[in-house]
Amino acid sequence: MKKIIFSFWLVANLLFASNLMAQDYPTKPIKVLVGYAPGGAVDLVARALGQSLSASLSQSIVIENKPGAGTNIAVKQLIDSPPDGYTLMVAANALAANMSLYKPQPFDIDKDITPIAMIGRVPVVIATSAEGKYQKLSDLIKAAKANPDLITYGTPGNGGAPHMAMKFFEQSSGISLKQIPYKGGAPAITDLIGGQLDLVAVNMLEIAPHVKSGKLKIVAVMSAKRSPIFPEVPTVAESGYPGFEASVWYSLIAPAKTPASIVKTLHTQVEKALQSKEMTERLGSVGGEVSPGTIAQAASFLNSERRRYEKLVREANIQPD
Repeated sequence: MKKIIFSFWLVANLLFASNLMAQDYPTKPIKVLVGYAPGGAVDLVARALGQSLSASLSQSIVIENKPGAGTNIAVKQLIDSPPDGYTLMVAANALAANMSLYKPQPFDIDKDITPIAMIGRVPVVIATSAEGKYQKLSDLIKAAKANPDLITYGTPGNGGAPHMAMKFFEQSSGISLKQIPYKGGAPAITDLIGGQLDLVAVNMLEIAPHVKSGKLKIVAVMSAKRSPIFPEVPTVAESGYPGFEASVWYSLIAPAKTPASIVKTLHTQVEKALQSKEMTERLGSVGGEVSPGTIAQAASFLNSERRRYEKLVREANIQPD
């Protein structure tokens, strides 16, 4: 009987301590992990969000870059961290894809993480040099059908969101291209400008400055609708593939078992940030958009993306680097 009473007392005290911690949250700086090198798209989004959260939560937001293993190193650090709201992560498509890409499965988003909020989306684009052979999507498809696996395209890495987007496109259009994976979008863009590649598939955030300078041209955007900053560029969907959509998305996540009150606090502040001029302009300047919504919607989206990537990895036999 004493053991039962002690057990109830222990549970009650743990719950009380957890609730007290959540009520006071945050009382110290918050670390936000990024599974990519500094200066990349996810890093830029994380820093923009961090500035807003720092102001609204009255605490420092420390961005910690942990690149490697397709973001699995950063995810591992996240799920091994205490579920107290002081270690978070800005994740992208790899979070949903890596469960199928890597064997053994590196983590389980249903069991190991707590979704907090979706942040936004930026289109994946197919781009070529200003004098490239394939100025129109129809030209690319026609040439690829005549010469399978000869047309090259660079990506920021094997199994990354742009690579997956191109695989979705190849499936939809019935063509086969040759992927050249790089360690990030910047070196792929450099080689495209230098004439070593026919195309690149990258997110619009990375390509926009080069298009505006006249060095590169976007052949098609993979978002559901045209980009507001490049309205003359057609989408893949309107080019003969209705319903096609492939974007890079960003979400804020925490370790599993993070107290619901802390998750709610963070979600509320992220939603406020997404309404701010700074965040809407930051994503809007590169053709992206913020993605406000509920916690339940964020969880549902992550699971739907996991299932979509699982099917693609299986059917296209995609292997990680």
